[in-house]
Amino acid sequence: MDILFQIFIKPFVDMGTAPDLFVQTIWEGFVTGVLYSLIALGFVLIFKASGVFNFAQGIMVVFSALTLVGLHEHGVPAFVALGLTIVIMYGLAFGVERLVLRPLVNQPDIILFMATFGLTYFLIGLGEFMFGGEPKTMIADQLYLPKGAIDLKILGGLVSLQKLDIAAAVIALIMVTGLGIFFQKTRIGRALRAVADSHRAALSVGISLEQIWVIVWFAAGIVALATGIMWGARSDVSFALQIIALKALPVLILGGFTSIPGAIVGGLIVGAGEKLAEVLLAPVLIRTFDLAGGGIENWFAYVLALVFLLFRPQGLFGERIIERV
Repeated sequence: MDILFQIFIKPFVDMGTAPDLFVQTIWEGFVTGVLYSLIALGFVLIFKASGVFNFAQGIMVVFSALTLVGLHEHGVPAFVALGLTIVIMYGLAFGVERLVLRPLVNQPDIILFMATFGLTYFLIGLGEFMFGGEPKTMIADQLYLPKGAIDLKILGGLVSLQKLDIAAAVIALIMVTGLGIFFQKTRIGRALRAVADSHRAALSVGISLEQIWVIVWFAAGIVALATGIMWGARSDVSFALQIIALKALPVLILGGFTSIPGAIVGGLIVGAGEKLAEVLLAPVLIRTFDLAGGGIENWFAYVLALVFLLFRPQGLFGERIIERV
């Protein structure tokens, strides 16, 4: 405990700040990490079912949130708009399977990856055509998302926890638990894992790739919708959110591309690491190298991912690949 105090809490005290700032920083990093994890979760779902990195997951977050807000702006009640958005995400999953994935069965992974790259720009164009390019406000009040803060006294100081952030953490926990049970305990979940291992082997035992892909893309769409609502409630809904989605890449490198728990753990590491680095590392870099400071959150996750690639490329929870020749 003394070592942890010296490393993490004492620098806050030395900077003339109360130790409760440490708790506040960790909490904000935890919430940011949870939201990163939700984005990464969508990537993991697609990768487990197809072995392909879905570059379009980030824009799916934006597109689902824009659809929800856009329908409400056209007079559709909030919860009706939510239901219609879910239906639209199912339609998107069905369209992707029918028009993109089905013609590319058994093609090299790079072909499928480039297909998701093209899908990204299609959804950007479709979203701008339907809803415009200006930022929109998430309908948090109409969806009865909690607002306000809870003040707790920790380490002799006051720490403020946003109710929306607590709700995001609870939703993430429910989603991860549900998806974990779904993959491990259900027949469809086992079929998903079989498809990820080999398309040809799955087809040979009667597993329908078409059905599996629709299910997994729809599940990824629901995750994208939940993520878009939470990110949109914290800031405006705009196409700039897809830049945040790129943080899922270092999260996946840390946790492993095939692990649902890994997506959560990786997200928490990246989120907390960014906030701590901004508070602890930035002043050191400013004093040592006479830098202007700021922006450390933009590159810290990628540097951390690079370190993992050098020493543990499969991630914390990824499966080590052993090939015999």
